[in-house]
Amino acid sequence: MGLEGRRVLFISYNGMLDPLGQTQVLPYLRSLASRGVEFTLLSFERNKAFEPEGLERTNQLRSELLEQGIDWRWLRYHQTPSIPATTYDVFAGVRFAKALVQEKRIELVHARSHIPATIALALKRNFGIKMIFDLRGLLAEEYVDAEHWRKNGLPYRVTKLAERMVLRETDAIVTLTRKIWPIIKDWDGLRGRDVHHAVIPCCVDLKKFSFNQHDREVRRAELGLDQQFTLVYSGSIDGWYLTEQMVDFFASFCQNRTDSHLLWLTNGSHERIKQLMLSRNIQVANFSIKSVAADLVPSYLSAADTGLAFIKPCFSKLASSPTKNGEYLACGLPLVINSGIGDSDSLVEDYKAGVLIRAFTGEEYAGAAASLAQMSVEPDLRSKMRSVAAELFDLETVGIERYADLYERVLSS
Repeated sequence: MGLEGRRVLFISYNGMLDPLGQTQVLPYLRSLASRGVEFTLLSFERNKAFEPEGLERTNQLRSELLEQGIDWRWLRYHQTPSIPATTYDVFAGVRFAKALVQEKRIELVHARSHIPATIALALKRNFGIKMIFDLRGLLAEEYVDAEHWRKNGLPYRVTKLAERMVLRETDAIVTLTRKIWPIIKDWDGLRGRDVHHAVIPCCVDLKKFSFNQHDREVRRAELGLDQQFTLVYSGSIDGWYLTEQMVDFFASFCQNRTDSHLLWLTNGSHERIKQLMLSRNIQVANFSIKSVAADLVPSYLSAADTGLAFIKPCFSKLASSPTKNGEYLACGLPLVINSGIGDSDSLVEDYKAGVLIRAFTGEEYAGAAASLAQMSVEPDLRSKMRSVAAELFDLETVGIERYADLYERVLSS
């Protein structure tokens, strides 16, 4: 059937001026638009988009997207108070999106996450158009696991009610992991329904993320690394990310390998990281902390020998696909990760792409360090890790192809 001329409304609660919109939405839309999909994009932008400097950037981006076949429209994002603000955004989104469906003769609405899915459900009921629920995570369960909501409290119950209504009527579902699908498809609203499904993990642009020997030499000289074996952590600290356990692991690692170094690439508190490292008797020469622009991250990853990421293991994280895993692998780095996060265990168990921490104990850390030492001398290690990224996380051959296939299946059904 093909996608040429198919008219799709894509709704994102992430603003296009925000990093998530820039990196996790626009690359997909641009590629699919190049295949002939006629996109109308509706996003919810924070206040900066409506200020003079933000308006200039917004208008510039809108012009760029129009040239690429994407008609971008936006509404203001309201944050507080939480439930009234979100309710207002949903009603404003429904009203605005109804006009877009009629104006653009939309055939399919692609909703990225729960709040856009609530808007999409109203459009499906009003116009009978097809709908894709792109489940970016288990929203209610994430808030409970993060201890922001009480299970069965009002925000939780409202979110689960809306989720059940969406599951009853959506034509397709995207999950980030294979592991969560058998659980979700037995939930109220979806149980017994035959819907289209695709597993599309968080993917990586392999043209941007790749190992570069020149960058390695420049960054290692900048950081004063000499011959030190270097681990890297890239991303936020605390919250879902187990900063203290990563420090503990590195302290254990240093006991057997005194020439090691941990590079933190984060916009989080540098002082907190420094205090944690020093409290474990890790010398200043054995770590560095940098805040770097997103486009420089690949060059700093090239300076490292291993990628580190510990994430809080809990029920909601069965639905998560950490982007940093793909970024590390794309730059040729084996992984040191903990078990219980989405499909990540299989990266070690099936693809031999690193070492897996099953418990945050000294014994487990020592065993992982020994395994990592063995792996680090394997021939062609970087190219092996890169090939895993290409097979599992490539933006074009995995992400775009699976979305294109899902669009075709839904529109032809």
